Amino acid sequence: MAVLTPSGGGDLATAGAPGPLTELEPLRLVRRLGGRTRLVAGLLAAGLSLYGLYWVVAIVEAQVYRTSFLLVALVLIFLSFPAGRRSPRDAPSIVDWALVALAVLALIWPLVDRAEFPYRAATPTVVDVTLGVATILLVLEATRRTTGWMLTATVALFLVYAYVGPLLDLVGLGAIAHRGYYPDRLVGTLYMTLDGIFGVPLDVAATYIILFAVFGAVLERSGAGRFFIDWSLALMGRSRSPAAPGRGVTLAGFLLGTVSGSGVATTVTLGSVAWPLLRRAGYSPNTGGALLSAAGIGAILSPPTLGAAAFLIAEFLQISYLQVLAMAIIPMLLYYLSVMLMIGADARRLGAMPVELDAPSIAALTTRYGYHFLPLVVIAALMIGGMTPFRAVFWATALAIALSFVRAESALRPARLLAALEAGGRGVLPVVATTAAAGIVVGVVGLTGLGLKLAGLIVGAAGGSVLLTVLFAAVAIWVLGLALPVTASYIIGAVMIAPALVQVGIPAFAAHMFIFYYAVLSEVSPPTALSPFAASAITGGDPLRTTMLTWKYTLPAFLVPLAFTLSPDGAGLLLRGPFIDIARVTLTAAIGVGAFAVGLGGWLRRPATIVERAGAIVAGVLLVHPAWRSDLMGAGLLVAIFILHEARRRGG
Repeated sequence: MAVLTPSGGGDLATAGAPGPLTELEPLRLVRRLGGRTRLVAGLLAAGLSLYGLYWVVAIVEAQVYRTSFLLVALVLIFLSFPAGRRSPRDAPSIVDWALVALAVLALIWPLVDRAEFPYRAATPTVVDVTLGVATILLVLEATRRTTGWMLTATVALFLVYAYVGPLLDLVGLGAIAHRGYYPDRLVGTLYMTLDGIFGVPLDVAATYIILFAVFGAVLERSGAGRFFIDWSLALMGRSRSPAAPGRGVTLAGFLLGTVSGSGVATTVTLGSVAWPLLRRAGYSPNTGGALLSAAGIGAILSPPTLGAAAFLIAEFLQISYLQVLAMAIIPMLLYYLSVMLMIGADARRLGAMPVELDAPSIAALTTRYGYHFLPLVVIAALMIGGMTPFRAVFWATALAIALSFVRAESALRPARLLAALEAGGRGVLPVVATTAAAGIVVGVVGLTGLGLKLAGLIVGAAGGSVLLTVLFAAVAIWVLGLALPVTASYIIGAVMIAPALVQVGIPAFAAHMFIFYYAVLSEVSPPTALSPFAASAITGGDPLRTTMLTWKYTLPAFLVPLAFTLSPDGAGLLLRGPFIDIARVTLTAAIGVGAFAVGLGGWLRRPATIVERAGAIVAGVLLVHPAWRSDLMGAGLLVAIFILHEARRRGG
């Protein structure tokens, strides 16, 4: 079935590559365990996946399930991720085993004493406080190992804030001062209730995310991932258009993203296979890396998996996940429309060439391997029919396992199935650490009232203006994304910035979707620009130049959220409101995205002038904004640009 062979690479394990739903630094090392340790870790990872599947069909008390899930995840993290950047072949050290033992002790205690444990939250014992502090420190260390120092330092800063609240008055920060909380009170909230470490973020990781991680791993091991790439290239790559190779790669990124949900993992998987094709088509390392990054980042925006943050939206808003998926459809379509149009402009401007593919036809591929699409269709159909996302993905996973036996070479016999389960368990580890750490932030914000205080400050600084509040919120989330991955940025933004947006009249659903899309900026914002940096490592391009070019492809994704927050009509972009309004704002936004492609890509019927490009960008802004007056102005300006361009072209 292969169209291309993966390009070569080194023997260092990278955290972005091994499994779905990972959000790590591209060069974060993962140990290659051996011997009995490898066997134990493999069984624990597979067991974590099976535990998530078991939870769907059994009744497990929330406190018990989340605590035991975190326990296994912490053990795996300390065994799999070294404390520093050593060789991935290093075995766990004595310190690692000591941390494993401490994690077992600290998290077995709530399970052994579960009948009384939650009721002592207001008056914890010395044992409770000691083990609670140990658990907090273990979560911080696990976060540092999997995602780096920035999120760890951010969480530590919130803990310090919780303790020194009364002192803030003395340094002129009275607006965010509070009574202060000692370790016993912090432990009572963060360790002994479901409002801290074991709160909503970790619950999402232990339910939604583990299930989709297993689903993605099963599809990948059954050959679906490679089929999606081959099918996309066969569908679009055979055209004689110079844009065909790039568009085929983008479609492949979308299909991979539907089961991955991770921008960097999709970029790495796609890039290792598709970069040779783009290079043959004439793409430079920087432009090719940007195209791969844009295709990969779309995974975070693509139903049915989306990114980890999308599962949290459903929990924070107390709506069904299907509703979140519905709200994501039009922004996702506009994103890929933008990428496809810009690829067309760049291909002509840069002189890209079509490439001959030595591969089966689209009809042959669909006939032989088209059954790989069925699990995706089943997930959507079951959720539309009223089934919970948990059961829908459970049955879709079972179907994917059964379908793997259609062809002998892809059959998930026991050894391969165990490998898929292990990959799913390992793939979720970084998100477990991130969500447990984010739970500490959520607990501190709730305990101190920081969210409402900051909301008041933002609204006050904006003078009650919706526009300024939205712009301040966008900048704040972007700054968070400079240091934190998508999931952490969204969680912190949801508890600290969403209240400000709601205060100025923006609906809660629009506020949370706005925060989600701007949290995705972390994927293209140094120093955590994971996807472009990973792509540049594959193509040999310059990381910063690749990142800047990726901004060009992804820019419309970050203008659309402004549309559905600054105008009530913009809710149509989230499939909210009358059908006629949804159709109108979608059509004008699509035309606006096309105008951006002209302005940023620099091509219409021939190379566009500076004046034409600038005018197209202005027209794009006006058309994306969902108001009749701006739509008419934008359409008029765009028509004038076309007339000017055509007159210049005919004049020679």
